[in-house]
Amino acid sequence: MSVRLTRVIVLAAVLIASTGPRTWLKAQQTLSDLMTLAEQGHADAQAGLGFMYRNGFAVPQDEPEAVRWFRLAAEQGYADAQSNLGFMYRNGFGVPQDEAEAVRWFRLAAEQGHADAQSNLGFMYRNGFGAPQDGAEAVRWFRLAAEQGHADAQSNLGFMHRNGFGAPQDEVEAVRWWRLAGEQGHADAQSNLGFMYRSGFGAPQDEVEAVRWFRPAAEQGHADAQSNLGFMYRNGFGVPQDEAEAVRWFRLAAEQGHADAQFNLGFMYRNGFGAPQDEVEAVRWWRLAAELGHADAQSNLGFMYRNGFGIPQDETEAVRWFRLAAEHGHADAQSNLGFMYRNGFGIPQDEAEAVRWFRLAAEHGHADAQSNLGFMYRNGLGATEDEAEAVRWFQLAAEQGHAEAQSNLGFMYRNGFGAPQNEAEAVRWFRLAAEQGHADAQSNLGFMHRNGLGAPQDEAEAVRWFRLAAEQGHADAQFNLGLGYDLDEGVEQDAAEAVRWFRLAAEQEHAAAQFNLGLRYDSGEGVEQDAAEAVQWLRLAADQGLTDAQHNLGVMYANGRGVPTDHVEAYIWFSLSAPPSSGLRDETVSLRNALAEQMTTEQILEAQRRARDWTPTPQP
Repeated sequence: MSVRLTRVIVLAAVLIASTGPRTWLKAQQTLSDLMTLAEQGHADAQAGLGFMYRNGFAVPQDEPEAVRWFRLAAEQGYADAQSNLGFMYRNGFGVPQDEAEAVRWFRLAAEQGHADAQSNLGFMYRNGFGAPQDGAEAVRWFRLAAEQGHADAQSNLGFMHRNGFGAPQDEVEAVRWWRLAGEQGHADAQSNLGFMYRSGFGAPQDEVEAVRWFRPAAEQGHADAQSNLGFMYRNGFGVPQDEAEAVRWFRLAAEQGHADAQFNLGFMYRNGFGAPQDEVEAVRWWRLAAELGHADAQSNLGFMYRNGFGIPQDETEAVRWFRLAAEHGHADAQSNLGFMYRNGFGIPQDEAEAVRWFRLAAEHGHADAQSNLGFMYRNGLGATEDEAEAVRWFQLAAEQGHAEAQSNLGFMYRNGFGAPQNEAEAVRWFRLAAEQGHADAQSNLGFMHRNGLGAPQDEAEAVRWFRLAAEQGHADAQFNLGLGYDLDEGVEQDAAEAVRWFRLAAEQEHAAAQFNLGLRYDSGEGVEQDAAEAVQWLRLAADQGLTDAQHNLGVMYANGRGVPTDHVEAYIWFSLSAPPSSGLRDETVSLRNALAEQMTTEQILEAQRRARDWTPTPQP
């Protein structure tokens, strides 16, 4: 989520031509005098009277009557009246709307050199209203009016040059015309000129000058300029940074329905920049912008619904807003929508659909999506398992500095999955992620240093990385750090510290840590001896299928240590811990056979049945 510069180049609207009825009234003293002259066929009086009826000056407003008087003057070739009559036809004021007729009257006035009519005729050609769209013809008429100092035409001519429409693209020329209009106080031109200075288009980049032009437009109520001036204050561009002032300008534009400003104002409230943090208010402004189709706001509104920030959590509503933004090509929203499909949040789980959205975002260079797409290929979720394709997506995200992808890429190189095994490359990627604080990578980097894989063996360095991960609650790292303290590897031996780290990992259901903690309670190393507590920890590890723990638990039951003697239980655990691959198989089989001599046939059959039916507790 970020504050954005509004990048809008505005084409000025058609404006009614100015006439001088009030001057006429002053000169002729009475309305009746003006009416008399008009009825006598004086074109200027007819035009003035039309203007008065159009605007309700000294007479009731009456648009059909205005049209009648404009027409009488226009048919005498009076340019002001022709221009105003064109305006009435263009907008359907006092007469059925007829853009072709508007063009006809604008042209008659324009050909007499009437600047308003020339400007309006250019507008009609620009947009294909009442005549075929013709950029070159629009430019011709805008230029004629602009050269007479007509500010609207100057502004529109700048637009045509900026966009290469009807004339070669020429940003310098655009700046020239916008400056001429801006110096007359034309708000559109001032706003556009500010944008050109801000961006260095057609003029050297100059943020102070940009602010100078944004400000007068903003003070005239120009919403784009207000939004952009807020952006400048937010970031300290061309003015001292002032977040409260940024909020003020964003609000002025937002209250006019300006979507960028609404989005930016929501951002300020979300983060407490320039206003007290207020997630409810952030949601309000993002909703207004989102309803105008603002993709950033739609994406952020989805995020707020997903997490229950500023609004009750509603994953279905989150999906709705993510989808709207995603369908506009918004990469964050596409990635988030993929996440919702992947996990079945707010929508039925659909891994293939998740892959589709991750891919769209990934192809836009979105690092999270690239990483997630790599994960989907790695595990065959929603797509055919393809480790090489997984590596490709992990690499793209990793090269953007994405820590999760860097860690996963290190894992792939470590194991030769999807790429040739390369332990040095694995270390390189683990290190990049670890330096960003990624706990998995820190733990893996510690493992590589401890074992001299892809880097010189260095137990102290291993301990350093294990500790960083362990302090983030990483169970493997906590266990390995405990081993370091237990075995005097890379750190001074300390049985109590070993127990502390084993316990932290064991409480996260780490089987090897549970086993080692059980051993410490049994032996009393680093902790007060407690055979019953030893049995509890050995059982937790044994339930996960750790054969060493199963063997030791069998011994505890056989000897009645920490638990009442129970030959059936002992037999079960000895049976489970004696698979062909177990290093303790011979010893365990021997103990089980010796135990069987003390058991009845019924006890042996019961123990064998329970061993067959046993299933491990799923690992976390």
